[in-house]
Amino acid sequence: MAAPASFENQDEALIAALAKLGDHDAFSELVRRRQSIVRSTLRRYCGDAALADDLAQTAFLSAWRNIKKLKDPRTFAGWLKRIVLNTWLNELKKTKAIDELPAVAAEAASDDQVSRIDLDRALETLSKRARLCVVLAHYDGLSHQAIADRTGIPLGTVKSDVRRGLIELKSRLPDYAEADE
Repeated sequence: MAAPASFENQDEALIAALAKLGDHDAFSELVRRRQSIVRSTLRRYCGDAALADDLAQTAFLSAWRNIKKLKDPRTFAGWLKRIVLNTWLNELKKTKAIDELPAVAAEAASDDQVSRIDLDRALETLSKRARLCVVLAHYDGLSHQAIADRTGIPLGTVKSDVRRGLIELKSRLPDYAEADE
């Protein structure tokens, strides 16, 4: 889907401000710009591409319904990240499956995608809670306290899950562990 000419070179804050006023085309442009990162983030959270795509749609629908609550259009990216995380947390509550996750078949990849797929496969082996904590800590750059605050997981559990998750990832990805030392 190509961007309308009026949005092509516009700042995201301006587009978010227009979407906040109810402009459907502006919101569509925000979705176009952000859909890849939202889907990627959700795939890392859940390890299931189809579920991640469904949850991305849910997150964008929630964003559209709540865009009028966005206080500062310049903070759209962070606001959307919180919606994406909350969408995943709601899915976990709904399924009540915090520690189990079905294995997902790997997708075909080019050579330059292999390391990312290796990491994604290794992440799939972690429990849902540990994966969430590791992704929030290392992909989103959140502190352990911020993770505890946003997810409701006790701080000590977050610390343990991040530590154990990283140890597990390093054992499954020895090339990465060597590069880290």
